[in-house]
Amino acid sequence: MSTSLDDLPLRDDLRGLTPYGAPQALLPVTLNVNENTHPVPREVAADILDAVAQALQDVNRYPDREFTTLREGFADYLGHGLSPSQIWAANGSNEVLQHLLLAFAGPGRTAFSFAPTYSMYPLLTGATGATYVAGTREADYTLDPERAAAQVADVQPDVVFLCAPNNPTGTAASLEVIAAVYDAAPGVVIVDEAYQEFAPRDAPSALTLLPGRERLVVSRTMSKAFAFAGARVGYLAADPAVIDALRLVRLPYHLSALTQAAASAALRHAATMLGMVDAIIGERDRISATLEALGYTPAPSSTNFVLFSGVDDPARTWQQLYDRGILIRDVGIPHSLRVTAGTAQETTAFLDALASIDSGT
Repeated sequence: MSTSLDDLPLRDDLRGLTPYGAPQALLPVTLNVNENTHPVPREVAADILDAVAQALQDVNRYPDREFTTLREGFADYLGHGLSPSQIWAANGSNEVLQHLLLAFAGPGRTAFSFAPTYSMYPLLTGATGATYVAGTREADYTLDPERAAAQVADVQPDVVFLCAPNNPTGTAASLEVIAAVYDAAPGVVIVDEAYQEFAPRDAPSALTLLPGRERLVVSRTMSKAFAFAGARVGYLAADPAVIDALRLVRLPYHLSALTQAAASAALRHAATMLGMVDAIIGERDRISATLEALGYTPAPSSTNFVLFSGVDDPARTWQQLYDRGILIRDVGIPHSLRVTAGTAQETTAFLDALASIDSGT
């Protein structure tokens, strides 16, 4: 007889929960988890392999606990006068967020965000023993500075997540919104800029708001623009005191020497890696224009994906696309689906498949 979770002394607040997991399938076109579907350029991959090979010579030793070279690389990449003492990194931005929650949330504390937003926020919050509260967005998924601040002031959360641009809607957030939320929040405000590289070039980053705001954190990832999802590297910028707090909760040597070497090498080729971003933006805009022509309503996107509404039966349309070898995402928003902007060939395959399905309203 097999053992079930009910037979184990599991924490009561974890009973009945299901783990996060987007569908994984070996289909010809997978556009469901907002990966950068372009491979790492060959010359960059070669340099990364050389760096990893060099790191392997000392892999019998523990890695640099402070990942000094990598922090220097991130500080240089982000600019805005940031120093390495303001940088933190971990195994993907999810671990970065987990570190923040371990330090500033936990049992008896509250985390808050505006729904719909990144589905990992409540899961990470619950796993660290804190309570998650979901606020609301405007009908078009934007945030109004005054109404957003009022919601935060009412809840008084210890941690606020602001996904900007927002996942799964693609919606941008203005600096006015971020500043208003910060002023209303008693605790840490995390601006999750996982998709910032896909925003318009003139869209300012929340990094510009860091000076004088010791409770503000700006989180980034290498998974999207850097095509590094499989390497699992996320990072943040904040006041040095925040970095000191994260040292209290991280596991010893949490970033392997191989991860540090690979990420540092990729950062040395930032211009080449980011060259893919313009191509992805072009495909994103082509998706939006074609969706509109097909009778759907794409939400304005500052990311590498498009949320589109006007779908009579999302589950049925998702399955019909799946049957045609196309994997996209049903994010649970009524009459809506989300698709990642991939290569030109992947975009064409998705649009051709969708055009063959009579599901638009």
